[in-house]
Amino acid sequence: MAELLELADDETRELWNGLRLGYTESTGHPLLRQEIAALYEAIEPDDVLVFAGAEEAIFTVANVLLEPGDEAIVVWPAYQSLHEVARGTGARVVLHELVEADGWALDVDRLARAITPRTRLVVVNAPHNPTGMLPSHAEWRALVEVVEDAGAYLLADEVYRFLELGEADRLTPGADALPGRGISLGVMSKSFALAGLRIGWLATRDRALLDRAARLKDYTTICSSAPSEILALIALRARDTVLERSRAIVETNLDHLDPFFDRWSSAISWVRPRGGSIGFPRLRDDLPVKRFVDDLLAAEGVLLAPGSVFGHPGNHVRLGFGRTDLPDALAGLERHLERVAG
Repeated sequence: MAELLELADDETRELWNGLRLGYTESTGHPLLRQEIAALYEAIEPDDVLVFAGAEEAIFTVANVLLEPGDEAIVVWPAYQSLHEVARGTGARVVLHELVEADGWALDVDRLARAITPRTRLVVVNAPHNPTGMLPSHAEWRALVEVVEDAGAYLLADEVYRFLELGEADRLTPGADALPGRGISLGVMSKSFALAGLRIGWLATRDRALLDRAARLKDYTTICSSAPSEILALIALRARDTVLERSRAIVETNLDHLDPFFDRWSSAISWVRPRGGSIGFPRLRDDLPVKRFVDDLLAAEGVLLAPGSVFGHPGNHVRLGFGRTDLPDALAGLERHLERVAG
């Protein structure tokens, strides 16, 4: 909190010091929506709707867009809400599985074959949780064309945007890439490292869709937290500094992880992520993932999430590398590997 408040400019410091703890505007503070819009190329403040985190935004857009008889194609493995909330609307959910042997790459041709006249929504998370997959620009353009030709909506989950390992690889946001039917999902968590603010948003040039979403929001949170909105505004105005901090943590941690995977290649391997702060390594077959993560937690206090939390059948773990204490966790993981796989 102290670090963030140090980044406030004169206007945001005055907003913070004079903050009244009443209801806020249901669509989001006008200045906050202005700063969010600045993250995109052709988005205006009225094209932005603020939510209590990305979770509420996912719930709202799925329930506004989908109904029984519709279909949604969702890249998988994935953050569970991206497919289960859609399933909860009564729509049929088709999972587009990413395959490790293909480098977890998005297979646009295979996804296109899954589209039917009932396909209403295509959901893609990139940079991807948990694999770190990031489509190439050509793959992204091809996907956008497929979705556009189908007359469907594209929901681009961009919560790890700005953590691409190569800045030139950063994709055009969904809201800019597909005018009218492209929707960008953003949040102050992940890249901005401010998960506790619970500030997320949808950005799209389909204002009729945002209006329907705002009407549904009247029955969920109604409006956001007043302090959180001002703190998010401070961070977004200082986004270069905030994002530089996050990228530095990720890059430093990859410098630790690269030699780790070299040393332990006989026991654990991964497809090196192209973006984000998450990877999806695979354990050797004789190291059953559930037992491995349970024993690791008990012995070292280090937590890895087994792939089963995504419903994934492989011997994979979700490894996060967005924290400054990763070297300590990695040391504990190495000690455990020495015991069970050395």
